[in-house]
Amino acid sequence: MTLRVAVLEGEEDHDATWMLGHTERVEFGSLFTDDDELWVHARLHVPCRHLRESPGGKAHCRAHDFRGPLEPLVYERQVRQVADHRFNLVEGRRLRARTLPKVVHTRQELPVVEMPNPCATASCRTGDNRQGAACCRDFQVDIRCDEEQELLEALIRNRKAPYLCKVTRDDDDGLLNAEILSACGYLLEDGIHCSLHDRRRKDGRPAKPLLCSAWPKKRTGLHPGCVFTNRRVQL
Repeated sequence: MTLRVAVLEGEEDHDATWMLGHTERVEFGSLFTDDDELWVHARLHVPCRHLRESPGGKAHCRAHDFRGPLEPLVYERQVRQVADHRFNLVEGRRLRARTLPKVVHTRQELPVVEMPNPCATASCRTGDNRQGAACCRDFQVDIRCDEEQELLEALIRNRKAPYLCKVTRDDDDGLLNAEILSACGYLLEDGIHCSLHDRRRKDGRPAKPLLCSAWPKKRTGLHPGCVFTNRRVQL
């Protein structure tokens, strides 16, 4: 697939870092620019919804009734935190390794009231019923696919739900919009907290993507169990 990563304006490297973080089921290749936008070649690791596996490495296609051995999937998840303070993130429209030490707060700083992450104990869940940090495991993508690319569109539309679902066509731009369940590679072992939290880039900006630091502003489209679902006022 070819995915749109960001529009080249403002701090697009934040958007690109967020997109390339979702490595659980997506293998990202090279980044390139086209028409003031940043794109990436990617390979999706979600099985076909018609595939049925049997013991002994056998497989059955329920759509065409093909039967035969199933080749094992060889896929090594891409690493985003390569050492304690070393991370792979997008900078200068390329994925680069950068050292990002944690921010050291000095005694001269004004004290602030600590605000715990409201999502840390939330009962939110994604479509596969995995609970916790749903926003870090669920993301929307724009896939480059013209109407003439019928085979590509058929392959995308027939992936196994909910790992790829809600596929719609944007006829004006020649894009398919889809939702993918693919956990972020910056998540810590608990699957909730972020390894980029409280770290900064060399230019002083936070390393954590801006999108990840803003609470939802609307009550629509939230995951079941989201702590913001029942709020009556916009934040």
